[in-house]
Amino acid sequence: MKDVKDVNDAKPAEAHKPAKAPKSEQTRTLILETALRLFQERGYDKTTMRAIAQEAGVSVGNAYYYFSSKEHLVQGFYDRLAAEHEVAVQPVLAGDKDLAVRIRDSLLTWLDVAEPYHPFAAQFFKNAADPESPLSPFSAESVAARESAISIHARVLFGSDTKTAPELAEMLPHLMWLMHMGLVLYWVYDRSEHTERSRRLVERTAPIAARAIALSRYRVLRPLVRQVHEVLEEFLPGAMATKRG
Repeated sequence: MKDVKDVNDAKPAEAHKPAKAPKSEQTRTLILETALRLFQERGYDKTTMRAIAQEAGVSVGNAYYYFSSKEHLVQGFYDRLAAEHEVAVQPVLAGDKDLAVRIRDSLLTWLDVAEPYHPFAAQFFKNAADPESPLSPFSAESVAARESAISIHARVLFGSDTKTAPELAEMLPHLMWLMHMGLVLYWVYDRSEHTERSRRLVERTAPIAARAIALSRYRVLRPLVRQVHEVLEEFLPGAMATKRG
């Protein structure tokens, strides 16, 4: 009778070897990381796609294959930041049910994730502040990162023990995202050590936001929430659009 080799003994090292990212994804990541470094060193406006390609060791055509413009490189940065926050915020989403704690910890987690990018955040904001710029957080080009952030706020809210009016279910996460955008603006200009003032701002405003959301379930305040949302929807139509069934 032939010996049967235990399949569990066959090449155990290979069984646990992590899969490498496809070469195309490695190249894309290399170009993005090179661009972020050059934006920090030279500034956004003074960094060209040719310089990025040269530093990354790829052809200009290859750089344009992965990112059709500098603006798309920044969109890649937005997407990366959103993806990193999505991973980092999971313990918060699975943790405390108190809404104030969830809002506070989700925003503090965002500050932790964004910290390495703070030195050159102002470079992006100078361009993102232009309402016509595709770098604007309210632009159509930023929809993926925006929807990812709003999704996190929805899970922060609906995973809490705070009761809300069903008719406000779509509106409230958008309003929470606008609060987040206010924090981002403050953070960009925050020059305190380790952006400590931004963190303090979160600590102070999270309980206020949670209380306002809790009060919005009362009928007397629901019209006010709707009116606020309608005003924002009129003046920030791309950012405040809600999905209709």
